[in-house]
Amino acid sequence: MRALSLLAASVAALPLGLSLPAAAEEARTVLSAKPDTVAVTIYRAPNRSPNDAMDLGWLEGYALITETRTVDIPAGAATIRFEGVAGGILPESALVTGFPSGVREKNLDADLLSARNLYARAFGRPVILRRHSGKDGKGKVTEERAVIRSGPDGAAILQTKNGFEVADCGRGISDALVYTEMPEGLSAKPTLSVRTESKEARRAAVSLSYLAWGFDWQTNYVVRLNPETGRADMLAWVTLASSDPTSFTDAATAVVGGKLDREDAREAQAAQDGDLVLQCYLGRRNDMMAGFMPPAPPPMAMSAPALDEIIVTAKRMDSAMQAAPLAVTVAEEALGDLKLYRVPMPTTVASNAQKQVAMHDLRGVKFKTVHTANLWLGTEGNPQIRLRTRNRKEDGLGVALPGGPVAVFEPHGSEMLLVGEGGMADNAVNEDVDMRLGLSPGVNIKVETLKNGEKADDLEATVTNANPWPISFEGTIMINDGQKLERPSVRLTRKFGRPTWNATVPANGEAKLRYRIVDPD
Repeated sequence: MRALSLLAASVAALPLGLSLPAAAEEARTVLSAKPDTVAVTIYRAPNRSPNDAMDLGWLEGYALITETRTVDIPAGAATIRFEGVAGGILPESALVTGFPSGVREKNLDADLLSARNLYARAFGRPVILRRHSGKDGKGKVTEERAVIRSGPDGAAILQTKNGFEVADCGRGISDALVYTEMPEGLSAKPTLSVRTESKEARRAAVSLSYLAWGFDWQTNYVVRLNPETGRADMLAWVTLASSDPTSFTDAATAVVGGKLDREDAREAQAAQDGDLVLQCYLGRRNDMMAGFMPPAPPPMAMSAPALDEIIVTAKRMDSAMQAAPLAVTVAEEALGDLKLYRVPMPTTVASNAQKQVAMHDLRGVKFKTVHTANLWLGTEGNPQIRLRTRNRKEDGLGVALPGGPVAVFEPHGSEMLLVGEGGMADNAVNEDVDMRLGLSPGVNIKVETLKNGEKADDLEATVTNANPWPISFEGTIMINDGQKLERPSVRLTRKFGRPTWNATVPANGEAKLRYRIVDPD
């Protein structure tokens, strides 16, 4: 108790901060509540493989955001506060133009309102301590005034008329805090402030551009494959994702395909967590104070959206693919070595949400289904299914194809059913397209030894097809450095410098390859 008394004496001795009179401060501060227009250009996460799905709980892409605002600038020195910028803004990247005398200083204002920041800023301030006695906090409710005497890390030390104590620390009492006022320095919206000076009062059209992290995008492909003709209809969707607390309404939206060489300094920055975790260290309870906080704003991490927002079911996909071509798709533009895809209408990039916009609606694309495997001694299992084509107009494509997840459907009676999921890398025009799907349950590959020799082994690879239709198989024969492949029972080709076995396996049949591996002398 003596230590706590000394703590109280030290806190009481702290000098009060000085502030300007309210009227003078308001005269020199101008608030710009929202932009007149906004453009959002999203760049893909640089370290994520194009054919990997986005991690919705941790988006590592970024966006270039450009806003235009109309600002009434007072004469003399002034602080202009741009409210409603992105919460993940990188202040060092902000570029402000349109002020008569330029910008003297830029600052990212205050902390965002959260349970943790609210508690931290209320240090030394009076609050109301609301107590629920009885089991599960459902008994009698009492309230008393208290003063916060600790920071947001560790225990919640409060000073009441009865002395100092640690809140929510057993005794059959559940505690909660009620804040009577908003501490200074907290903002409900992310705010960027700039200091400027003007010789005269005037209205100016100001442009604000900056980078912000916590965004990402990917392309999702839905392929409706006809296995009898080898042709498919393919829909490509641009999926935009934002984990930022700010929504951008009616934004001119675009995404950039390709990878930029950019060093990201934010990995070294500590992420600001809005959660408040206070622990009781007096030995009775050591749990987190779940009830010891006011309601918090939605978390930054984004939860998965409802399934019907992003998944096309068999029936819905079937009707969509049979309908007329989509009237609204993104427009492709060249951007140096990159590709820019512009959404042709204003789009709201909502906070903590996803949105899909059609990218391509391609009909009659030629595909070849191939089952592939690497053939090592001892290999046994199901090969991988791949859809292959060439990105050219005569094969039904001829457009840039950003990498992304792929879902393949095939007809089953009157419905379209999912038969495989996988991914595809970025493909430029005239490049080979290789969509990797899952394993084929109806096809099996096995490599075994027929004869062991002192310097050579005779092997046999067998592909078994349990499907009622023939399949194409491609096996890459794997050998170690210095070894040689001799006496193959069928003619082999070479692909990427390795011997390759191509075979058509009949329905409910098998295909065999015998060969010899010779060790180096």
